[in-house]
Amino acid sequence: MDNKSNYKYLLSDLTTLKGVGLKTTNLLKKKKINNIFDLLWKLPKSYTDRSFSSKIRDLRVGVDQTITVVPKKYSFPRVRNLPNRVSCTDETGEIDCVFFNSYEGYIRKILPLGREITVSGKIGYFRNKYQLTNPKYLSEDASLIKQKHNTYSLTEGISEKIYNKIINQIIEKLPILNEWHSKKILDKFDNISWNKAIIDLHNPENVGAYKKNFYQRLAFDEIFSTFLVNSEIRKKIKRIKKTNKIINIKKQNNIIKKLDFSLTKDQFKTLAEINKDLSSSNKMFRLLQGDVGSGKTIVSLLAAFNSVNSGFQVAMMAPTEILARQHYILAKKIFSKEINIELISGKSEYRNKKIILDGLLNHKIDIIFGTHAIFQKKVNFKKLGLIIIDEQHKFGVNQRKKLSDKGGNDCDVLLMTATPIPRTLTMTMYGDMDLSILKEKPKSRKPIKTYSKLENKIDDVIKFIKKEINLGNQIFWVCPLIDESKKLDHSSAVKKFEFLNNLFPNQVLLLHGKTEIDEKEDILNKFLKNEFKILVSTTIIEVGIDFPNANVIIIENANKFGLSQLHQLRGRVGRGIKESTCILMFKSNLSENAKKRINILKDTNDGFIISEEDMKIRGFGDILGFKQSGIKNFKLADPIHNVDLFLLAEKEMRRIEISNEDISKYKPLIKLYDRADIINDIA
Repeated sequence: MDNKSNYKYLLSDLTTLKGVGLKTTNLLKKKKINNIFDLLWKLPKSYTDRSFSSKIRDLRVGVDQTITVVPKKYSFPRVRNLPNRVSCTDETGEIDCVFFNSYEGYIRKILPLGREITVSGKIGYFRNKYQLTNPKYLSEDASLIKQKHNTYSLTEGISEKIYNKIINQIIEKLPILNEWHSKKILDKFDNISWNKAIIDLHNPENVGAYKKNFYQRLAFDEIFSTFLVNSEIRKKIKRIKKTNKIINIKKQNNIIKKLDFSLTKDQFKTLAEINKDLSSSNKMFRLLQGDVGSGKTIVSLLAAFNSVNSGFQVAMMAPTEILARQHYILAKKIFSKEINIELISGKSEYRNKKIILDGLLNHKIDIIFGTHAIFQKKVNFKKLGLIIIDEQHKFGVNQRKKLSDKGGNDCDVLLMTATPIPRTLTMTMYGDMDLSILKEKPKSRKPIKTYSKLENKIDDVIKFIKKEINLGNQIFWVCPLIDESKKLDHSSAVKKFEFLNNLFPNQVLLLHGKTEIDEKEDILNKFLKNEFKILVSTTIIEVGIDFPNANVIIIENANKFGLSQLHQLRGRVGRGIKESTCILMFKSNLSENAKKRINILKDTNDGFIISEEDMKIRGFGDILGFKQSGIKNFKLADPIHNVDLFLLAEKEMRRIEISNEDISKYKPLIKLYDRADIINDIA
């Protein structure tokens, strides 16, 4: 087979394998095993050594053992439900092979009388006699049995024997692929080939050998394939030629001067990076990653302003209507009547909605704010030049690619997230984009003081709240659940609302996921206007909502949240100039990891440090639900344990890009990792 045929074999359907029918295929597909290549990453969890042969007299009950015997006598009872038995012997004793639900003809075939048969299985003992029940490993060819057999975490309905047969069949036919890596890279892995690495990966004695060269090489392949795809997407986007926007710095600076706060050095630097992209003839595809409270919204609004002044329209999308409205109000305040701004929402009246849609089509509206509804087919623009998406850390590579295509060639794309992400994850998740980072906080913002408190000390917390309310401050009180749960020992938002409302009558509001949108907005507006002092809420306040007068947040059952989520919640306070406080409440029986999380949060306000620590504690894929997002789920590579491989892949990718190396030799690698749906022309 040539190289192309080799990788096509690896990507072929499971039914091409001997002994794999439709039933087995469907069982494997339930485990997301869709082709031969997918099967290679179903790794053995341990192995059973059947290579040592015992004599019957030396057998141990309850242990997997291998024996060579001669079948002497069949016993096929005619009474229903009684098992079939085959009496077997060696020179030291006698053992019965017992079969339930096996046909007479089948038993005669696998255990012919007078022939030497090697049998392996768990030894039992019944009525003073050794027995083997339903032995799966038996053959006249002892070499097929006397070996180490891998043990897998099996899909229900597939036996270990069948699974080993399937894997062994693939390993035997494993094609030798042309090498795609440079000699310098291969030297890092002792020059092991892809083929040899796969064979070693399935060697029973290599279970858990994560530091060995074969495992490291295959993990690197996986990381590097992702980097290749991201690089190709980046190049494809950069090749798109657009009308460059003319940035009026004087108008931009006039807006900045009118702000009632000063921009940070990070904000000026990031704005310059975005302006450079906007004024370029290449399409912008950039991620603005800012820590909580670092001021990414104002940077994006200034980018929108510059695009409008260059004759283009802007669409700004937020994950919730509340956040979209907040951005809209801020834009109205900053830009006054200089540009036409509108908000489109699910509850807009039909007449108003039609006016807005006409305004977009006729370019009477410059900036539109809203949720994902902005990108529905019926929403059309006259001259869309910039798409801004806020808080979309769950946007996958495919979704971003479609988004980039939607606006047309002249449309730049800016994604924003206030979720600091560990560097290795950023490389993986957002490698297809240019990156701007905001770490610096406005000078007026004071660090949030974080304390931990046992829940039985709630009286101390209540005293503190009373004092804060008397000073004119507002409080967030966050609970994990809406209602009481019998299964989970968490406080509920409803119960806590009743408790606090009793102590602070007519000063407490309740907000949770089941609250209707209209009611939700009404509640938040009342809290924003300081009509109420305490907002009891579930985690729906986590993203983006800005209340400058709220300077205390109490988080119940803090040990039940991840570090990054706690940091996001804490970021709801400290938005004004007052000193702010976060109180983490917990039960006394904390796990070691929970103690670690709480102590890290008390030690730092830096979201980037927190995200790195969170990943170390919780593991890759679990941070803020990235596992369920568009992120690539690695099979072998781990951003925590393989940081060196990520850095190596980044360095190699940079070398290829700088030298403008032809990547055609990497096509099989990209194909194998099933990314060809993104780069259609790479085949």
